Amino acid sequence: MDVSRNAMLGELASDAAGERNDYVVQATEQLRKFLDRNRDRIAELGGLTLIDEDPDYLSVAPDATFRVRSRYEDPDTGEWVSDTEVIENASELVELYNPAEIFAAFAEAAREAAGFAPEPTATEELLEGAGVPAEATFVLGEDDGYAAAADRWAAGRGEVLEADDIESAAAAMYNVALDFQERSQQSEAALLEEFEETVAKLASLLGDVFILDENDERLILGSGGRFRGEVLPEDNANEWKELSSPDQIVEFYDPTDIFGDLADTLAEAFPAVAGEGEDGEGEDEEDEEEDDEVEADAPKGGEARP
Repeated sequence: MDVSRNAMLGELASDAAGERNDYVVQATEQLRKFLDRNRDRIAELGGLTLIDEDPDYLSVAPDATFRVRSRYEDPDTGEWVSDTEVIENASELVELYNPAEIFAAFAEAAREAAGFAPEPTATEELLEGAGVPAEATFVLGEDDGYAAAADRWAAGRGEVLEADDIESAAAAMYNVALDFQERSQQSEAALLEEFEETVAKLASLLGDVFILDENDERLILGSGGRFRGEVLPEDNANEWKELSSPDQIVEFYDPTDIFGDLADTLAEAFPAVAGEGEDGEGEDEEDEEEDDEVEADAPKGGEARP
């Protein structure tokens, strides 16, 4: 086997693993900041049920800790068993859920708690729910109610929002969660673009690397160093949807899983790149087991992420 080729594959695998770790760190910090900003609101609301779709369940308690319910088949009895786990920090939760899904769940839970319509609008009902008079007007940058505060917060000034009652707290958190969801997806797309630039020369020597090749989804790191793919959307299983940009790819895939799957693909094709010794065994085996656990929560088969 060409030693230089193994070296390139090793660098590519290392870059993928490094980007995955960086993403987890960044996502954890973003989620932690969101929780810190909304800790008082969550406490006032008495917690929220974020996801309740059997068997998937996720809730946040008044103390900003999370409850996760898992369901598995007991190998001895063959019966399905439910187990609830307490998640005390953001880093643990990011290993189980994509941050974009968490923010979307907060937005949906807040919307339902406030009795809002399915889609966010600037209607009188929404404005009144946020404690803002419907006839009010706002100028960006002025300290004039929640809307101006939200604008400053979105601009990255770290404004801490406040509320006077449960409905206005839910309205504020709803908008913040939607904004964080959008920012999370933008960050994910930027991370993919950065990775593409980093491995462009390596990819030109390796050729196309097939990360996923299933009946309903395909994902490739092309020889030009760009990700591309296609999926069969659930709402139109007869027509493939092309994914040609990072923005499109993050609608369906978590970068954490992409980088992990890419590293696994390279390790399978070239075992020597993953191990520290001649037998190819090392600490990466433990990492692969952790990746497999995370992959269980990854969207598959053309199912768009929230």
